[in-house]
Amino acid sequence: MSTNSKIYHDTPVEWRVSAGFVDYPMAVAQMESRARAIATGDAGEMIWLLEHPPLYSAGTSADISDLVDPDRFDVFESGRGGQYTYHGPGQRVAYVMLDLRKRGRDVSAFVRQLEQWIMDTLAEFDISAERRCGRVGVWVAHENGREDKIAAIGIRLKKWVSFHGISINVSPDLSHFDGIVPCGITEHGVTSLAALGQNIKMAQLDHKLCRNFEKLFGPVKSTD
Repeated sequence: MSTNSKIYHDTPVEWRVSAGFVDYPMAVAQMESRARAIATGDAGEMIWLLEHPPLYSAGTSADISDLVDPDRFDVFESGRGGQYTYHGPGQRVAYVMLDLRKRGRDVSAFVRQLEQWIMDTLAEFDISAERRCGRVGVWVAHENGREDKIAAIGIRLKKWVSFHGISINVSPDLSHFDGIVPCGITEHGVTSLAALGQNIKMAQLDHKLCRNFEKLFGPVKSTD
């Protein structure tokens, strides 16, 4: 399937944006509950945008040796795929609860669509971001050859319903990533829109995320 092909249906996806910082365990509990309800047909699909207080999250492939500073922030076990990642202020997290039974049942195509969603959104802020074979997420290449990760993807599927999702570095304190080896990758760094000279408001990113989501996945309905 082409990375530009659409895999959506016509039922609007609930689009929720939370103000302030959302407690991680509470968010995960709500997300998992919603995913179960989607699987049983008792609730519709949802995208949930939020920010967390500073924390480290361990995916199912996390190597404890990659937790460089375990006492720096709270560390949570996570059921998503991937390794260690950081969440915190200035980072937009989007929890993606979509029913892949209605969207092709193709996990690889789904991940590519998530990458495309991020890349299309960042392009609107004049940031050329790219995918890399063997490295899930979205990357920015510099003129000196260095590559930095600007967005992470970590999802889980249960009964073909996705949960967890993506995170985009808007203006986080990048030193907070020093307490882990992000995604187990040592040869590359992390960056943000702010570090690349784009000092935008979170609401500006949300607007672009919404518009580009609709292009790839279909209509949304806001519950704000």
